[in-house]
Formats: sequence, C-alpha cells, structure tokens
Amino acid sequence: MTGVSFHTGVDDPVDYACRLLRKGHRQGARIQVVAPAVDLGRLDHLLWVFDPQDFVPHVHLRTGQPVPDRLHRTPVWLVDPDVSWPVQVLLPQMLLRWGQAEAVELQGWERVIEIVSNDAPDRQAARQRWRAYEASGATLQHHSA
Repeated sequence: MTGVSFHTGVDDPVDYACRLLRKGHRQGARIQVVAPAVDLGRLDHLLWVFDPQDFVPHVHLRTGQPVPDRLHRTPVWLVDPDVSWPVQVLLPQMLLRWGQAEAVELQGWERVIEIVSNDAPDRQAARQRWRAYEASGATLQHHSA
C-alpha cells in the first residue's frame, strides 16, 4: 500500500521541497514533483544554487517539450501541472506535490508527499486530500514543519 506523508505548516514550500529533494536524492530515490508552474520555475533555479556543496540532478518537463532519452535516468523530474502524458511510467517511486486541490491516484506510487503551507485554503484542501487518501486505504503520516 502507498504511504502518504503530509508535511504541514510549511512557510515556503519551494525551499522545503529543495531540502526534501536533496534528502531523497541522497537516499537514491527517483522523485516526480508536481506544483504550480511558477513554483516549479523557482524550484528549478534553487536546485542549482541552494547548497553550493550539493547538486540535485533534475529536469523540468514543460507541456509540449520532448524529453531526450539521455534524460530519462534523471532522478528528479519537475513536471508542470498541465503536462498530460503519463510521466509516472518514468518515475514509479515517489511523488512530491503541493498547491494541488485534489488527491492523486495512488496506484504505482510507493510514496506520496504532500507539502501544505500555512495558507488557510491550502490547509482546507489538504484536509480533503487526507480524507480521500484515508478512504482509499493509504497509510498516512503527519509531519509538522
């Protein structure tokens, strides 16, 4: 069964994601990130500069952009929310997301991490996702930032 972790009370989801991605990369995880496009652009930049001693290999997949075969092994994929083809085929391990209104289909994911900001609408949407994941039988965890 898929494990779903909610990380709540996050002041800056992009900065928080950088740290989670660095940790996941160090552990050898393959991670897909789905978030608002403006946040993904900022995350793409920060992954290059946030830690001068560390680099998190990543690719930013935008709508209509072909992905060269040589990039398929890249461990971190930043995927714009309007990309419609099944990126999950390339990254079957972990999904990191924030700013999304609905729960995702858990089939095929070993783990899903939901980052929840301090914004009231984001917290309310997260409560709805929690209930949806719970109803699907997922193993749920909560972490306060």
